[in-house]
Amino acid sequence: MKPGHEVAAILNQYQRYLTTDVFNSWQQRTLFAISKCRTSALGGHIDKCNHAACGQLHLSYNSCRNRHCPKCQGHKREEWILKREQELLPVAYYHVVFTLPSELNTLALYNARLVYNTLFKTVWATIKGFGENPNYLGAKTGMICILHTWGQNLSLHPHLHCIVPGGGVDKQGNWKSVIKKEKYLYPVKQLSKVFRAKYVSELRINGIKDKALFDKLFSKNWVVYAKKPFKHSSHVIEYLGRYTHKIAISNHRIKEIDNQGVRFSAKDYKDHGKQVHLRLHPKEFIRRFSLHILPKGFVRIRHYGFLSSTSKRRYLKQLQEQLGKPKAVEPKLSLHLLCPKCKKGHLETIIVFDSRGPPNYWLEQLTANKRKKNGTKSALAH
Repeated sequence: MKPGHEVAAILNQYQRYLTTDVFNSWQQRTLFAISKCRTSALGGHIDKCNHAACGQLHLSYNSCRNRHCPKCQGHKREEWILKREQELLPVAYYHVVFTLPSELNTLALYNARLVYNTLFKTVWATIKGFGENPNYLGAKTGMICILHTWGQNLSLHPHLHCIVPGGGVDKQGNWKSVIKKEKYLYPVKQLSKVFRAKYVSELRINGIKDKALFDKLFSKNWVVYAKKPFKHSSHVIEYLGRYTHKIAISNHRIKEIDNQGVRFSAKDYKDHGKQVHLRLHPKEFIRRFSLHILPKGFVRIRHYGFLSSTSKRRYLKQLQEQLGKPKAVEPKLSLHLLCPKCKKGHLETIIVFDSRGPPNYWLEQLTANKRKKNGTKSALAH
């Protein structure tokens, strides 16, 4: 169902808040792209249904294809998940979440690339170390991880969602399962302590010399949350479908937009995930949304160990021969290729145009097409 309100509408209605004293040039470019997504400003194309009994013309405006845009993630997510489905193994997979303490939020605002790259690096070093430890696994493990930077209220809350298989590859390239098949992969308290130590050490290596900050970081326990293993490999894909191309807030969560503020739904995790409604002034809403615009070129989904792009070519085929291959998945036809009128034919692009709009000839064809469509409806009504 189409959402009643959109982030793009907020950006367009309150453009006066998109000033250089609040946002850097990269954030401004991103916000501008989102505000113009699927509008005439980005040009578009005309498609025609190839079904003989239909032939309907459809005018569409181009998507901005920005990874922070609420309207541009569905197709990317489908493509990514389809590739991962072919790489699954029939083994247990674990979900582990590593969260950075709020004391690092200020540093993240000024040096996001350092804070987030360090998060990826030290989380993998932690998982890798436990995997290589013969008391736990004693093999080369792997990991797929996804960076999220937000909480439900859009505040800064950087954390890494990690999918870790319950085993690894030994020196001969054979599969080795975890020694103790417990409901959690590795002890959470030990993971937390190692993660904290590695992260602070990496900050020092990168030139951060704030002793007061380090004292605060060591004074508290860092949050590492481990879930029970997925029951089936298909559940891993369902999870990845929800999280891989997720953004700070979806359009469906926005309930109201007015001069009093933007009202949106959120889950209150302190109250068992209860649904609540929050309201932010438009300027504050846009500011918080911008907190989650990642640095240019930053990779937010990464693969490590035997699941990395280079190691997969070496190990995956052999492991699937040992353990079995995942069931073949039939590629799904993207809904945007199916004619929305007849639901039978496929749409074929017959002309593309820039921000100046379609040529007059095609505008006349679209108008005639619309008249014909309305005439059919009128005849049916009588």
